[in-house]
Amino acid sequence: MKVEKTHKAQNGYVMLAVVFVLLFGGIALLKIYVGVLMIVAALIMCTGFVLVNPNSSRVLLLFGKYIGTIKENGLFWANPLFTKKRISLRASNFDSERLKVNDKLGNPIMISTILVWRVTNTYKAAFDVDDYQNFVRVQTDAAVRKLASMYPYDNFADEGLDEDITLRSSVNEVSEALEQEVQERLSMAGIEVLEARIGYLAYAQEIANAMLKRQQATAIVAARHKIVEGAVSMVEMALEELSKKDLVALDDERKSAMVSNLMVVLCSDKDVAPIVNTGTLNH
Repeated sequence: MKVEKTHKAQNGYVMLAVVFVLLFGGIALLKIYVGVLMIVAALIMCTGFVLVNPNSSRVLLLFGKYIGTIKENGLFWANPLFTKKRISLRASNFDSERLKVNDKLGNPIMISTILVWRVTNTYKAAFDVDDYQNFVRVQTDAAVRKLASMYPYDNFADEGLDEDITLRSSVNEVSEALEQEVQERLSMAGIEVLEARIGYLAYAQEIANAMLKRQQATAIVAARHKIVEGAVSMVEMALEELSKKDLVALDDERKSAMVSNLMVVLCSDKDVAPIVNTGTLNH
């Protein structure tokens, strides 16, 4: 398998001087046959000039045969019969479309990726794939679909589905896995992946409302758990202080009633309207 090779082209400024000499010399000798040949040669040589901008390259072909790649910046001259294909070496940014895929648990989600890439091997980019830019788009979409099927969108620990890596919370791990997956697919085109990360992530529209309600319910249950835990601690402290200071003697029945009232007060969503008992404990 052929690999990229650097082609050392002629200095363009030197050859430009040669073209001017042939052109003006041909004009001076236009009345004779040699002058015409000099002008024709100068015009043909003009087609051999190649301008290579920074972070750009020219792939040279001669009747279908790979000659080499010019990566040095400046003005050069090559064989006028060479076919010169321009390939950019600059870093390119690609924002994929939002794809509808299923995560590891089968939930439909919308996901897109942001990819930063550049060409490092011009031979592979020019000849091993048909269109390397379209190749990047298609393979990136395929990699995102595969990645989404490997991880769940979120953790569902309450259902026994506790995952170490999720698409929503494990940003670094998912980005690293995505970058590795895309790099493996694009290496055959001589492309280096500089960065790959998820640009958009959300549940699909048909289940977004249901998942939002589920997240809200989970948050409410967690909050209730904290409230009850704090209320039990406060009731326990209240009974302990009353017993320690011997302010009032409570039997088991009154303790139960007191615990019930305190739990209602502490765990209620609404403000409690207290009732003051001005009689005895028995009334």
